[in-house]
Amino acid sequence: MQRIAVFVCGCLLMISAYGFAAPIKTQEITLPSGGETIAGYLALPDAAGIHPAVVVIHEWWGLNDWVKEQTRKLAENGYVALAVDLYRGQVAYDPSLAHELMRGMPEDRAIRDLKAAFDYLAAREDVNKEKIGSLGWCMGGGYSLLLAVNEPRLAACVVNYGAMPTDAAAIQQIQAPVLGNFGADDRGIPPSAVEAFESAMKAAHKSTDVKVYPGAGHAFENPNNKLGYRETAAADAWARTLTFLDRTLK
Repeated sequence: MQRIAVFVCGCLLMISAYGFAAPIKTQEITLPSGGETIAGYLALPDAAGIHPAVVVIHEWWGLNDWVKEQTRKLAENGYVALAVDLYRGQVAYDPSLAHELMRGMPEDRAIRDLKAAFDYLAAREDVNKEKIGSLGWCMGGGYSLLLAVNEPRLAACVVNYGAMPTDAAAIQQIQAPVLGNFGADDRGIPPSAVEAFESAMKAAHKSTDVKVYPGAGHAFENPNNKLGYRETAAADAWARTLTFLDRTLK
């Protein structure tokens, strides 16, 4: 009996330490965007009530399994999360195709798709339309900011190593508070670009919280980036993201 009691106690301690992921529901959906129909991956808490929501924006690889995993993690934390398929069903597994897909995607169409995703979430009965944010990585990080520029109702914006506007007119249009996570060794988005964006945001009296991780390069949050993944920095960036979203959307 004593051994059983010790075993049960140990299990309870493990449960306490790691917790359980909240139950969620997922589904593939379609929604209108202009005159087109686009696809998305929806994850939401399996619980009644009104929830905050997040538009999830994929990297240049497309709407792949890793992005869907992040979407589910958001749902586990209480968000109705919608990852939009900006590539119309295509997913890249090598950089040359990813570059081709990204360059071939019209910017105005992508912004239209993201605004359509925002409208879809705002129209749901289980979503608080005043508490919808955006989150993206790499190419998706840049589009997270572009959505903030083009959608004044956006309540929060997270950019992970994405391109940033510094034009005063574009910055002025951003109404949402912005959280940014960047790598100090990112050759495409160097710390100088991050500093310029942060300075432009502060000059416009916009809310911004930016962190640059030493020893991290581009795409340091994605474990599929075998050489560039930085586990500690990725965990910290995710914790910052959840804290920021909880503060701005809940």
